[in-house]
Amino acid sequence: MSDVRRTDAVLLLVALVWGSSYLSAQTATAALPVLLVLFARYALSALACLGVVAARRTGGSRPWTRAELRAGVPLGVTQAAVLLVETYGVAHTSAANAGLIISLTIVLTPLLDRGHRGALPGSFFAATAVCVLAVGLLMSGNGFHAPRLGDLLMLGAALIRAGHVALVGRLTTGRAIRPLQLTTVQTLVGTALFLPAAAPDLPTLVRAAPATWAQLVYLALFCSVFAFLAQTWAVQRTSASRASLLLGTEPVWAVAVGVALGGEHLTPLTGLGAALMVAGTYWGQAVERAHRSTPELRHPSAPTLDKDSECPTTPTALTTT
Repeated sequence: MSDVRRTDAVLLLVALVWGSSYLSAQTATAALPVLLVLFARYALSALACLGVVAARRTGGSRPWTRAELRAGVPLGVTQAAVLLVETYGVAHTSAANAGLIISLTIVLTPLLDRGHRGALPGSFFAATAVCVLAVGLLMSGNGFHAPRLGDLLMLGAALIRAGHVALVGRLTTGRAIRPLQLTTVQTLVGTALFLPAAAPDLPTLVRAAPATWAQLVYLALFCSVFAFLAQTWAVQRTSASRASLLLGTEPVWAVAVGVALGGEHLTPLTGLGAALMVAGTYWGQAVERAHRSTPELRHPSAPTLDKDSECPTTPTALTTT
């Protein structure tokens, strides 16, 4: 396998892992309280990240800088808010809908990101309108009715995540911040935030079935730590545009996993909504990328979309967990 194909395969694997995370979270929250699932996911991720940080430390180097702590603490809080709303949402809707609706972050982020110079072109707002129509169709199910709680929560999660991505750019642009250390701080903050609420249910976690533990380990080690490290490795070997294109297949994988493994079904309306959502987000992403790279509007340090956005993406780096 050539280096290009190997890199593309890794990025597609990251997108697949992210797409499957919604069904894993749904399965885990069916067996355990949501707050307990979030605590376990954060705690396992923190332990893994601390292990990697310790393994990478060279003689006398500091585990974290002051800038990494200053950025990591508030970003840990906003990231925890994203996962809180997202996990409650996926517990009340289908994994396919969750993966599709959360992809709205792609078109919401540029609207909130003040790093962009100049007004976004009209075609971007046309792509956003396509996505809004798609959300309406996804919420319709077998016919138009009042929106379901889970879909509304996922819509809220997409909005919060977009704000989180914009905040990442504001707190990290122009600062010497290492992505792994920043991610580790965020996982420690999330662990501390969810521990008090999860503490009464910790005996339930200890007695959880092996299958439930497998879902928790998968969410923590694969959907968080592995995806972060693999994406960092891959993006160093390709362009940000190519990486964004491959990682943008996440909602497609969410639908595929939900249908193939979760037994979910797409009605004609939700199938049309899924197609429009994928098309709208790809269109919006392409318009935003072209707008950002226009010479007179270029702002190299402006962040682009990343999942749970552990650090901003630039033309040479795209990282996440």
